[in-house]
Amino acid sequence: MNEMHSTAESASPPVRHELQCMDLWSGNESIENEASAPGSEIFVYSRPYGGDRQGGDVHYVSLCAGGVITRLILADVSGHGAAVAATSQALRRLMRRYMNSRSQARLVARLNRQFARHAEAGQFATAIVATWSCDRGRLRISNAGHPRPLWYRRAEAAWSFVNGEDASGESISNLPLGVTGSASYQAIDLQIGDGDLLVFYTDALTEAHAAGGGVLGESGLFDIVARLPTDHARQLGSGVLRGVRAFTGAAPVEDDETIMVLKFSRFRKRIPGFREKLNAYAKLLGLKAI
Repeated sequence: MNEMHSTAESASPPVRHELQCMDLWSGNESIENEASAPGSEIFVYSRPYGGDRQGGDVHYVSLCAGGVITRLILADVSGHGAAVAATSQALRRLMRRYMNSRSQARLVARLNRQFARHAEAGQFATAIVATWSCDRGRLRISNAGHPRPLWYRRAEAAWSFVNGEDASGESISNLPLGVTGSASYQAIDLQIGDGDLLVFYTDALTEAHAAGGGVLGESGLFDIVARLPTDHARQLGSGVLRGVRAFTGAAPVEDDETIMVLKFSRFRKRIPGFREKLNAYAKLLGLKAI
C-alpha cells in the first residue's frame, strides 16, 4: 500500500509521493502530505476525531497503467476506528479494480451497492468520486451527498462552488452511498484550465463551531478560501485550515477532518519510462502487489 504519513508537529519536511503507473495512494489515518500525478499536484490533510488512530474519513488516489487517468475518492464513512477499517479495505479493492477504466459510473454503482449491504447496521457514506483525464484536460465528478467542492478558475481569477446540474440545467441531488442500493449517480464534467484548483473536504470544516456558538458554513469557508494565495496546493490547504482554526478559537474539532486540494498544470504531464511501464504491467498481471 502506497501510504505516506506525517504529522503537523513533525520537524522533518514533508515528502512528496510521486504516483507511478498502477499506484494507489490511500488511507484513513492521520496524514499531512503531498502527491504528484501527471497534470496535477495533490495535498491531503486528515485528522481522525479525538486522536484516534483511524477515522471515518478515507481518501484514495490512483494512477492508471498508462499514466493518464488519475482517480480520486474522498469519503466520509459513518463510524470510527475498527468499524471503518474493513470498509476502507473493501473500497480500496474496488478502487484497484477500476483504476484503469475511464468510466467512473460502474465504480460509483459498486460503491453504492457495497454500502447498501451494510445499511441495516447503519453504515453509509458521503463521497466525492473524481476522474482526472490529463490528456483531455477534463475532470469528471460524482457527488454522493458530500459537501460541494470549491473550484478556482485561474483564467477568471475567481472561486465558485461546483454545483451538480444536468444537461437541462436542473440541479442534481445525489443521496449518500448506501441509502438505497438502486440509486443512480450522475456525473458532471469540468474543463480544467492550467493553474486551476479544486478543493474537496469533509463536513467538519463547514460545521466548525466558534467559541460563541456560530457555525462556519459554506459562506464562511468560501470567504476563507477567497483570501488565500493560489500558487501551491499545500499552501492553499494549510491556509484553509488556519482560517478554520482562527474561526473556532479554542473550540475542539468535533468530527474527523479532511481536506484534499488539487492544483492542475500542463507542465506536470510526463511520459512513463520503460521501467515504470514494466512495473505497471507486472502489477496489472498480478505479478506484483498494488
